[in-house]
Amino acid sequence: MKFSFRPWLVAAFAVLSASALFAQPSGGPYGPLPQTYEVPKDAKRVYFVAPEGKADAAGTLEAPATLEAALAKVVTGDAIILRGGTYRTGGLFLNQGITIQPYKDEQPVIKGTLVADKWESLRDGVWRAKWSTLFPQKPADWWRRNREGMRTPLHKFNNDMVFVDGKPLASKGWEGELDADSYAVDYEGGYVFIKFDPTGRTIEITAFDGFLTRTTREVHGKQSDRKGYTMRGLTITQYAYRALEVEGTEPQKLDDPANFGKEVVGTTIEHTTITHCSRVAGYFRGDRTTFRHCLISDTSTEGVYLIDSADCLLEKNIFTRNNIEQITGYYPSAVKIFNQSYRVVCRDNLIIDNPHSNGLWYDVGNVDGVFINNWVENCLDGFFWEISKNVIVAGNVFKNCQNGIRILNSSGAKVYHNTFFNAPASFQRDTRSAQGDHFGWHPSTGPDVHERHSHVFTGNLMLADARFTAPLLRADQHPALKDRLKEPAFDAVDFNVYARPAAPAPAGNAKGAEDMNTALIQNLSAALIAWSPGAGETNQFMLMAPAELTAKLSRFEKNSVLLPLAPNAVVQSPELRNYQPARALPVKAPLPAEVAKLLGWPAQDGYVPGAYQN
Repeated sequence: MKFSFRPWLVAAFAVLSASALFAQPSGGPYGPLPQTYEVPKDAKRVYFVAPEGKADAAGTLEAPATLEAALAKVVTGDAIILRGGTYRTGGLFLNQGITIQPYKDEQPVIKGTLVADKWESLRDGVWRAKWSTLFPQKPADWWRRNREGMRTPLHKFNNDMVFVDGKPLASKGWEGELDADSYAVDYEGGYVFIKFDPTGRTIEITAFDGFLTRTTREVHGKQSDRKGYTMRGLTITQYAYRALEVEGTEPQKLDDPANFGKEVVGTTIEHTTITHCSRVAGYFRGDRTTFRHCLISDTSTEGVYLIDSADCLLEKNIFTRNNIEQITGYYPSAVKIFNQSYRVVCRDNLIIDNPHSNGLWYDVGNVDGVFINNWVENCLDGFFWEISKNVIVAGNVFKNCQNGIRILNSSGAKVYHNTFFNAPASFQRDTRSAQGDHFGWHPSTGPDVHERHSHVFTGNLMLADARFTAPLLRADQHPALKDRLKEPAFDAVDFNVYARPAAPAPAGNAKGAEDMNTALIQNLSAALIAWSPGAGETNQFMLMAPAELTAKLSRFEKNSVLLPLAPNAVVQSPELRNYQPARALPVKAPLPAEVAKLLGWPAQDGYVPGAYQN
């Protein structure tokens, strides 16, 4: 078996060299860690700010300024140091490369809400407050009401949020639907309604649709220096629409990457929490953007939205609870990497608890991605690579996802040594092209219909308990392509280990059993592999074992095996999320030296299938 690699791997190594490599998901720590920050010694000027600061103050430790005043004054190389406490502010702009961080170990919290303390009692237990900053919003013009209007009420698209004692309330369409956990808005009259006594409660309502925009335009009398800021140690929460935005050019066609991503370079966000934003945590544009040890949670359509950017790194973050409103028809993802982003590396992140959202999605036109050593659990599509070229997916764990990975209308996806548990690997080709597409130019940025091939799927460990009966590997192709695409989408499929229980449990143990590893049902009737191009109207083979694929196409799965075993007979403890091998597996898989180096694995002749090596 021969693998070919491109020089872009050298660039990936350069991005990865900034910190230690890991042999599999590290187990943490993930997300923000307690820090004690020193004032940057190389800062040209330091501005201290505080919630009670004065706009005309000097910005010293003894006389702190306001955050708004400091942002208006800073120039390249300055630092803003935030004292602890709650800042209620928004609509701020910056165009200089500065540092923003806490003072020592203090904990600044930046909020986009104001406290509502004037309420009027109405009938039936309903109360209302007059509110001037409301954020009505309609669905995007591409949202299909004829398909989704019966599933998602239109009021969910509005961007207002209400919190009671820190707890978010759910939106409702009118006062008659209210309960103690919801709110409604009269946009014509300018009122917010709740159905509980507000006495003694802290009720916060959104007042700003964003915290900070790093603009490319002139602001505060200064031209942009094209440098991204460094942000550390903040908590940013409760914003209508988004907390942060970094502006930049967005090509509306396939374009030369020299023409975008250069207006703001080097944005770095570390040990920062961004949560409870009505749409997204932030939109980020610009090469060499870095997210490290951040928590992004409780967002709606997306958490982090990275656009048209190259040589970026996402490392040791937690991305969780996206699409908390369960909006349908909006294709949500906890992380979206969009439109001709090159060499974006996602390494050792925790992407969990997104049951109504995809996990991490490279969406259209992306090139040379790297997705390694991540833990992905309870998502729709855990890792989604769409209309894009060349990605390495290696050393990850995918658990309880609709699809662990989904490779759609793409080319050159190399998938090595991942562990899948109740999370299929899906490779799909359909008829979508640049002609007449619902999203216009999107398909033109990636491989055309006849170019969607050259995938590799080797050295993977595919586990399923007895209740999971879907195929573990899917190669799907639209039946309309049967006469057009007659060759498989793969260069190689081999050296994989599949394991799922095959024997039924005793009849007395089947009913009400709770052990997911017990053979509660007979799995022999469920296909292991769905493969296209195949036969018949569906253009697909449903295969019960890797040997059946070998019998049809001798170059595939010759060295793969199916073990009739429950997961806890193969790995140490699925219950405790320990996926180290519990037995010697009968397969050793080759791995290109470049990928082994990327994973930090020692050079050797063969490796244990899956993310974990003995």
